[in-house]
Amino acid sequence: MPWFPGAMSCKSKVAPSVDFDHSCSDSVEYLTLNFGPFETVHRWRRLPPCDEFVGARRSKHTVVAYRDAIYVFGGDNGKNMLNDLLRFDVKDCSWCRAFTTGTPPAPRYHHSAVVYGSSMFVFGGYTGDIYSNSNLKNKNDLFEYKFATGQWTEWKVEGRLVARSAHGATVYNDKLWIFAGYDGNARLNDMWTISLQDREQAYWEEIEQSGEIPPSCCNFPVAVCRDKMFVFSGQSGAKITNNLFQFEFKGHIWTRIPTEHLLRGSPPPPQRRYGHTMVAFDRHLYVFGGAADNTLPNELHCYDVDSQTWEVIQPSTDSEFLCGLGEKGLPFGLWCMPSGRLFHAAAVIHDAMYIFGGTVDNNVRSGEMYRFQFSCYPKCTLHEDYGKLWENRQFCDVEFTLGEREEKVLGHIAIVTARCKWLRKKILQECEYLAKTVSFCSGRSSRVPPLLEVSIREADAQPFEVLMQFLYTDKIQYPRRGHVQDVLLIMDVYKLALSFKLSRLEQLCVQYIEASVDLQNVLSVCENANKLQLDQLKEHCLNFVVKESHFNQVIMTKEFEHLSTQLIVEIVRRKQQPPPRVYSDQPVDIGTSLVQDMKACLEGAGHEFCDIILLLDGHPRPAHKAILAARSSYFEAMFRSFMPEDGQVNISIGEMVPSTQAFESMLRYIYYGDVNMPPEDSLYLFAAPYYYGFSNNRLQAYCKQNLEMNVTVENVLQILEAADKTQALDMKKHCLHIIVHQFTKVSKLPNLRSLSQPLLLDIIDSLASHISDKQCTEMSSDI
Repeated sequence: MPWFPGAMSCKSKVAPSVDFDHSCSDSVEYLTLNFGPFETVHRWRRLPPCDEFVGARRSKHTVVAYRDAIYVFGGDNGKNMLNDLLRFDVKDCSWCRAFTTGTPPAPRYHHSAVVYGSSMFVFGGYTGDIYSNSNLKNKNDLFEYKFATGQWTEWKVEGRLVARSAHGATVYNDKLWIFAGYDGNARLNDMWTISLQDREQAYWEEIEQSGEIPPSCCNFPVAVCRDKMFVFSGQSGAKITNNLFQFEFKGHIWTRIPTEHLLRGSPPPPQRRYGHTMVAFDRHLYVFGGAADNTLPNELHCYDVDSQTWEVIQPSTDSEFLCGLGEKGLPFGLWCMPSGRLFHAAAVIHDAMYIFGGTVDNNVRSGEMYRFQFSCYPKCTLHEDYGKLWENRQFCDVEFTLGEREEKVLGHIAIVTARCKWLRKKILQECEYLAKTVSFCSGRSSRVPPLLEVSIREADAQPFEVLMQFLYTDKIQYPRRGHVQDVLLIMDVYKLALSFKLSRLEQLCVQYIEASVDLQNVLSVCENANKLQLDQLKEHCLNFVVKESHFNQVIMTKEFEHLSTQLIVEIVRRKQQPPPRVYSDQPVDIGTSLVQDMKACLEGAGHEFCDIILLLDGHPRPAHKAILAARSSYFEAMFRSFMPEDGQVNISIGEMVPSTQAFESMLRYIYYGDVNMPPEDSLYLFAAPYYYGFSNNRLQAYCKQNLEMNVTVENVLQILEAADKTQALDMKKHCLHIIVHQFTKVSKLPNLRSLSQPLLLDIIDSLASHISDKQCTEMSSDI
């Protein structure tokens, strides 16, 4: 084994016991294992449709959620506009007409509806007679419906708000916010707000927006998440895109969410579309349906606000039946994804999304109601935890000396060698050189191991630090708009990525740079690409310059006058005779991710860089201090203040020593965030987030769900043993219940005979309590 700072040899000696404070960190919420009713996550269920005698099938309506009910207002049935108010009870799965009194809004569609306090507010929309095509007009009226009394009231409001339909509306900070829409002549992108606290004092106020304001649009959804409003796609004529925009209520600033960080091969954003829905739940936005370039897709897309990534949700494949038949003879509750549709409506109650109505194939209105069960798992903090380790620079064991100025950058051998083969080779060479020439063992303090010094003359500190940030987080900082120096820095990072053979970082840099090139910086980027011999980026810049809409503007700038003669000649020739386009069907190498690299590290690739021994019941398991400290406040405190002198740590979870299999499952979670494990491991690890101080209770939530979903006849005995050992009495009771009711099958399992005597007695006691003498006689003949 080559020498490096802190390197350990495997010993079976038990480490001296050290007392630590195992109290839970503030960010970890401890769950109780109350085993009971549950709903399969990501399951679609078809609920009873709305009967025609209650209300018509419809589209272009609104739905809102209030307590345990969905309220449906307005829309059209294909012949007439509607203004009835329907109520769907989500507990009873029953439909009825909501009680109303007073004068309701006129029949309409493409209006908006929101809930504030104990009232629903309906604004605007399109009214008139669509059958005779008469009296059609947009409205800017505002109505309140009180859920408690059923009273409709129109608000008489001062202000110049333009009448509109197909707009966006939401409630935030006691105000109704209205954005964009269609006024009958043109699409809009203005924003208005009104306070909903006092009807007598209410007035419309136009908001002065700034930043990257979305284009004028209509038939789009809005959703509020993390104190920001999000807008996705919609009808905007030739400018229609699949961009996602966010609006900050405090500063009234719009920002287009970039997609340049999404590598090729990663799930892309949904297609551009209109007439779709978007709802917010936890940290996610869920987009469903709409018309996407003449198709009606029915995938459910999910956007993670924290990681800024999209994914298509794969629905569960199990089914649940309730009584009754639907429109097509299907049982209610059957696992069934809704078909593609547009102008439907969606709302969230508790941890589920409800979708009602819409226009389906052949312009048919739907009266169907669907329920989708969200997952409530806390987010994966793997990238954040490693990112904090990089920012804090704790437990560093390598120091890179960079460039001619010999600037110093600290790092962690375990992570750097796992992510970059080029740096791994450099570090190994330095380790082998030191092992041959100098003995560092004598006089070394195990608490503060010396730093391994590695010289890299071909890299400067600033781009190298960006590269290091990528190694720890799989991300780099997106260049600020209009800041040429940011783009030039990413070009230097790209040069390093090519030298270090980091394919994933290469692709990120190329995507960032190409997305950042504009009329103001294209010549600077082109000149720098030429200087650094980055041919791909140079080609992109040259093609950008000679575009018909760019060429005259670029060549009239002062920067063009100072451009090198060689580049001017290339630009002129390319304008006169563009080169033929070269298409390649070769797959792009996007490299390996942080998760993939840390998985390989745990499975053996990082073995020679282990610097700590974890002892499980006396059996050694080499590991890496930096990784353990990054992911666990327990290990972080130990290595900072109470590091055992022999570098060995006994592993337990409270009073309980986990099984070898469960311990390996925990290491997989620590190293690369894996939460897949056998159900019996989940019992051992249920308390691990609390004991080891993980950043949140993600592992615990998965353990609970794993136990709820996966106790079977085949594994019930293993889970019974784990439940007995961990004193999970509710799970033990559940396992005994399964054993009693499936004893004919369980009795044939080979590991029944290897159970401990106390557990066999527990099974006999349970059998005696639940089975009659006659049944016992019958089953004894099967054993």
